[in-house]
Amino acid sequence: MTETNSKEPMKTHLPTLPKGNGTCARTEPKPGRNPLLALLMRLLCAAALVVPVVGAQGGVVFTTLHSFTGLNDGWGPGGLVRGSDAYFYGTTWVGGANGDGTVFKINTAGAYLSLYSFTGGNDGANPGGALVQGSDGYLYGTTHEGGGYGTVFKINTNGALTTLYAFGMVTNATGEALDGANPEAALVESSGGYFYGTTWVGGTNGDGTVFKINTNGALTTLYSFTGGNDGAYPVVQVQGSDGNVYGTTDVGGTNGGGTVFKISSNGAFTTLYSFTGGNDGAGPNDLVQGSDGNLYGTTLYQSGGVDTYNVGTVFRISTNGSLTTLYSFTDGNDGAQANGLVQGSDGSFYGTTSSGVGGAGTVFRLTILLEPPQLTIIPSAANVVLTWPITPTGFTLQSTTNLGSLAVWNTNSSPPVVIGGENVVINTISGRQQFYRLSQ
Repeated sequence: MTETNSKEPMKTHLPTLPKGNGTCARTEPKPGRNPLLALLMRLLCAAALVVPVVGAQGGVVFTTLHSFTGLNDGWGPGGLVRGSDAYFYGTTWVGGANGDGTVFKINTAGAYLSLYSFTGGNDGANPGGALVQGSDGYLYGTTHEGGGYGTVFKINTNGALTTLYAFGMVTNATGEALDGANPEAALVESSGGYFYGTTWVGGTNGDGTVFKINTNGALTTLYSFTGGNDGAYPVVQVQGSDGNVYGTTDVGGTNGGGTVFKISSNGAFTTLYSFTGGNDGAGPNDLVQGSDGNLYGTTLYQSGGVDTYNVGTVFRISTNGSLTTLYSFTDGNDGAQANGLVQGSDGSFYGTTSSGVGGAGTVFRLTILLEPPQLTIIPSAANVVLTWPITPTGFTLQSTTNLGSLAVWNTNSSPPVVIGGENVVINTISGRQQFYRLSQ
């Protein structure tokens, strides 16, 4: 039988596994023929026992890696990016040696190092978005203030910083910044060598812009938000595998709670989702595309009862606009008001919160536990064949001889063989009852 890693395992079992009673002729291995394939051909014609997977819904495991003090390590961290050296890099809004924010790095064990403290001058102040590592190895980011109306900068992994662009250089007769003002979001490196980004306000309508900039600092404005159904106060976060750039707006949309949008390289704009402020949250910020092709992000707010408005959520959204809320923050040890996610090599998502224990924010890890695929048992003579789909990945076959409180689950000694999109394991029937499960 099968059994999953649920808290209430199904306790039905088969004391004796029946032999197949199909109509296929018995097929014996022949010289030069794969005996596993021969056995499978015979068994696939036999009667199959299919036991559905039952168990708890997919869950998450949450771990706090660092709690900010608000002193030299900074206060109010933004999102993270995983560098080529396996460190995660990020920024804090304020704090550091000069009080104007920092750039830091941290590893998966929680070892933390401050790399740069902004001065509020030409280098800018208040870096709000996640950094992005360019193909040249530099980390690129923006500051909300300083240098005029914010800056675009690059910094190497040793902490040497260069300002690339200062907003407010293009104005109209009344002095309004047509090139935008006060960027808060991460930059996105495109396949064409440009970085895409947004300004929080400014542009022709005053509600923010989408721009692109090259590594020499040449900037082009692609889109100016209207504050209507397209939203306002935008954040661009990721270029999808389809070539479009995806982002969010803090407010606006049909429900007023912000939006998820996509924009093509020539400026064609589409709103994918409008937040309601309920269980789906409101005030979305950073996005990242996961290894499964979906987009993952966070919201700053969520209406769900007393003292829950300023906590926020983690969500998943498809490139077609279908959204699922994965986690709701409590403002306890898990923090509140998350600033975005990055996926580590372990498949988990890492991020930061602006508040939490001590009030200065946290660094967290979010592991999404997938539902196990269906495990199929096909008995035949002295063998039992166990098969399950190759996707989703990350599951191993385990067995035990009892389901009591002292049950010990052992990983199957024979690794699966992939045949026709299925993982296949053939075990010998030992004469004792045997229970199987897929474990992540």
